[in-house]
Amino acid sequence: MSDQESFFNRRELLKAGGAGLVGMTLGKFMSGGQAFADPSSTGKAKKAEPKAQSIIHIFLPGGMASQETWDPKPFAPIEYRGEIKAIKTKLTGVRLGSLMPKTAQIADKITLCRAMTHGEADHDRGTHNMFTGHRPSPAILFASIGSVIGNNFGSRNNLPPYICVPFQPNKFAGSGYLSSATAPFSLGGDPARGDFKVRDLNRPKGVDAERFERRKKLLEAVNKEFAGKRKDANIEAMDKFYQHAYKLINSKKAREAFNIKAESKKMRDGYGRNTAGQRMLMARRLVESGARFVSMTYGGWDMHDRITRGMKRLVPAFDQAFAALIRDLDARDMLKSTLVMVTSEFGRTPKINKTGGRDHWPKVFSIAMAGGGIKRGFVYGSTDATAVEPQEDALKVEDWAHTVYHLAGMDADKKLPGPAKRPIPIVDSGKIVRELLA
Repeated sequence: MSDQESFFNRRELLKAGGAGLVGMTLGKFMSGGQAFADPSSTGKAKKAEPKAQSIIHIFLPGGMASQETWDPKPFAPIEYRGEIKAIKTKLTGVRLGSLMPKTAQIADKITLCRAMTHGEADHDRGTHNMFTGHRPSPAILFASIGSVIGNNFGSRNNLPPYICVPFQPNKFAGSGYLSSATAPFSLGGDPARGDFKVRDLNRPKGVDAERFERRKKLLEAVNKEFAGKRKDANIEAMDKFYQHAYKLINSKKAREAFNIKAESKKMRDGYGRNTAGQRMLMARRLVESGARFVSMTYGGWDMHDRITRGMKRLVPAFDQAFAALIRDLDARDMLKSTLVMVTSEFGRTPKINKTGGRDHWPKVFSIAMAGGGIKRGFVYGSTDATAVEPQEDALKVEDWAHTVYHLAGMDADKKLPGPAKRPIPIVDSGKIVRELLA
């Protein structure tokens, strides 16, 4: 059974208990606790807004090669630099791969981190690093950054705090040791498809508002009777789940956030009528409406063979969409409060192999960041002449994660209750990389 199948088979379990009234996709992600508390209703004094009020995490699964994209080596021998040329950008002396002309024109709005490093050459272990900020442990499944942030801040404008487009891509993107209430809300469909719609967002077919309200009251009565006989945290969580699920279903404004067809033809075309474009456009709609953390994936970058062909197939759509997203956020005055991160589980070998591809290389690779308190037009870290290893300012996973949490308004040294209430640090070691901060 695939990870994706196992995530959604839990739907049937909840339906058996009556949760089918509103749908499992809502149930998984709104079932209680602080995860969906509305901070504005707690009566506590409001804290200063964090720099990154929302985060978009664009994950490129498989391991994107930096040599063909973020960190080309035009003066290296052909077997190292590859066939894809390098082009100038808006930043003096900074080049990108020639398949990224649109990103080159917004390089003055982003930061390139060219010396990301960890020691995990396995896909799962590298992916774990980039979704959790932790090195893998056989003793515990750590919570994803999205789940931790959602758990800390809760819902905003009746939207789930943590949303995956289109699905939760792997188990490391989930709630880990935290309550399942902090797991992501998944769209259940790809916004690039013509028949796209979000699962369970509307009332069941044939159920009008009056009937829906009657069901709600009946369920409340059953829950009250059951809770009176047995005090249980899970029962209380389910009760809160229903309240939040009803709020989302009954909020036209919240539901409209998922309506990508409300975007103009010009806007949709500008992002690109493809998987990369429409997923990034959906991410913008969601953070604009109140989602705190949106995670999306695009492509398959595990190019052991014929990397030039693979890059020509995937990079142009990414280039168009990413540049459009950054420009769009900036034009809406949202970039300063929205952190955008482009990551992959590791990089690729410095030297092209015998089949024209590159193999796994976690020793050094590149990521991109923009907005949400990150410097504009900046390059942090560098690699040696053939991208074998970091040359200066190596960026460790723990330091990167600390910086992300700091921008989100959280102290990554804080501990959360784990299994058997054992305190687990949000990030184990690491520090804020202040050179990245605007």
